[in-house]
Amino acid sequence: MLKRRLKLILLIALVVVIFAILVVNPFKVINDELSANGTSAVTHELIANNSSDGGSVEVIRNIGNPDGKKIAYIVGVHPLENDTHKTLLKLLPTVDNLNYCYDIYVINVSLDFSQYGHLLPDDEPGRATGQDLAYKYVYPQIVNGSYELAVDVHAHGGAYGDYNTFVFCPVDGETGESYGRNVSQSTQNISYYNPYHTTSGPYLTIPLNEHGTPAFYFEENSFITQSIKDNHMLELIHAVDNLKFS
Repeated sequence: MLKRRLKLILLIALVVVIFAILVVNPFKVINDELSANGTSAVTHELIANNSSDGGSVEVIRNIGNPDGKKIAYIVGVHPLENDTHKTLLKLLPTVDNLNYCYDIYVINVSLDFSQYGHLLPDDEPGRATGQDLAYKYVYPQIVNGSYELAVDVHAHGGAYGDYNTFVFCPVDGETGESYGRNVSQSTQNISYYNPYHTTSGPYLTIPLNEHGTPAFYFEENSFITQSIKDNHMLELIHAVDNLKFS
């Protein structure tokens, strides 16, 4: 009887661990596929994994042209918005003949993880945790990493009226704004719209712009269909890849 109980406890523990890997850290499987399907130059590095921080940070390096100028994408700052994050992770490595070299910084929040459709308030702990992880681990890597640009990928729940898909730089007049406007002008479905309020700006895009690395946001409506999200993300990827850097 005791052995049977022990076996049952071990089985339950195994299920919980698998669930935690796939739900709390939804990017792990996707990241493994990215590394497997990319070129031999693609590397996958864990740069932070501390339970006291409420999550971990990974970086997938050298997607696209490993000899090209470097651009960073960031996903996972706000874990609620994970559908759009997964869209970038899925699509960027599939695009052929990219001009630039791309690193994707993946923030995996393990505290109060959710997604749109199961809304938590703006001050939910997972949101703050993602911002803290971005500032503590991602910001130093990018600002010291010789990147031409950083793009922070987010989603929203339809709070911006007619603006479903847009880019913006939270610091007016910076090079990040110029690059964002260029992306908008060269695409059919991506607007330039500045909501003039972002909780994550002080943790990543604002200090990046102020300390020499141009950065802007990409925002997508989380409730549109996945096929439209895919099309919009491909527009972003190609527009960024066609930017001209001095």
